Amino acid sequence: MEEKVRLSDIASELGLSTAAVSYVLHGKTGMVSERTAVRVRRALEERGYLPRAAEVLLAENPAKIVGVVINAHEKYETHVLEDAFIASALNALSAETAARGLQMMVRTVNDIDKIVSFASMWNLEGLVLIGFCGADYKRLRESVRIPFAVYDACGVMAERVCAVNIDDRHGGFQVGEYFRLCGHQRVLCLSDNDVDMDLERWKGFREGFGSGAEFMMIPMLKTERMAFYREKLQDIRRFTAVFAVSDYYAVDIIHFLQGVGVDVPGEISVAGFDDTPLCEMVYPTLTSVRQDNTERARAALDAIRKFRAGESVESVITLSTALVVRGSTKAR
Repeated sequence: MEEKVRLSDIASELGLSTAAVSYVLHGKTGMVSERTAVRVRRALEERGYLPRAAEVLLAENPAKIVGVVINAHEKYETHVLEDAFIASALNALSAETAARGLQMMVRTVNDIDKIVSFASMWNLEGLVLIGFCGADYKRLRESVRIPFAVYDACGVMAERVCAVNIDDRHGGFQVGEYFRLCGHQRVLCLSDNDVDMDLERWKGFREGFGSGAEFMMIPMLKTERMAFYREKLQDIRRFTAVFAVSDYYAVDIIHFLQGVGVDVPGEISVAGFDDTPLCEMVYPTLTSVRQDNTERARAALDAIRKFRAGESVESVITLSTALVVRGSTKAR
C-alpha cells in the first residue's frame, strides 16, 4: 500500500518549517517569499498531496472534479454569484459536467494565488476560470500544472490554457448596424472600462453604426453610477439609443431612465449584451446579443479532456453571437 504524503515530509524535503508549507497550502502567501511559495506549490502538486478532509470526501465520491473559479471583482459588490451572466454560465457548466459524470466545485476569489491552494487541495481534473486576465493565467501556469479553460481571455496566454471566447466585436457590430438601420442618428455605448472584451464590443458597435456613435465610461459601483447618471442626464438625453456592454448595465440604465420619466423605447432605445434571463424579466423586455453558454461549457470541458489525454487543443476558440430583438428598442 502506497504511503501517504505528509505535510511534514514536504517541509523536510524543502528545508522549510511545516508552518511555512501550511501557509502556502491555505493561500496565506504573504507569510512567505514568492520564491518559497512557488517551490511549495510545485512540491505539493508533484507529490499529489491532499489534506485529510479532501481525502475523505474523494474516497466517498470517486467522481472526477472540475474546478470553476470566478473572479470576485469589486464591481459585483460581494454578489458575484448573483450576477445574471455568471449564474447562466454556472448553470450551463453544471449541466454539462453532470452529463459527463463529473463533479463541479465552485470557488470565488479576489486573489489569483488562492486558486493554487484550491487546485492542490482537490487534485482537480482541470479548471474553468471566469473573469481573470491574460497576465493572471500566465502567472497561474507557473504554479499549477493542471489544464485550464478560460472564459473571455484577452492578452497574454500560456501553455496548456485554452481561451473559450465569444465574438465580442461582431456582437457589438450587430447592435450598431441594427440601430443604424432603425434610423437612429446619435447612439451611445456604456461601459465601466475600455479594455479587453468591452473594448471589442465598443469597436464593433462603432463599426456597425458609423459616425454618431459615442462612448461613455461609467462607474462600477451602483451608488456612484446612479449619481453619475443623474449628473449626465442631459447628455444622455441627446442620444436616441444606448448600447450597454452587459445586460446588467442595460437593465440598470432602463430603470434609471424610467425613474426620471424617460420613456424606453419611445424616447431612448436600450440594448444589452449576453442575453441572460434578465432580458425577459424586465419591462420592456431587453434587446440583447446572445451567446450560447451551453456551447461554451462544452468547448471548455472538451479542451480540459483533450489536454488530459495529450491531444492537441486550440489555444483560442471563438464562438458566434446573435442579436435578439425585443421590446426595449424600436425604429425612429
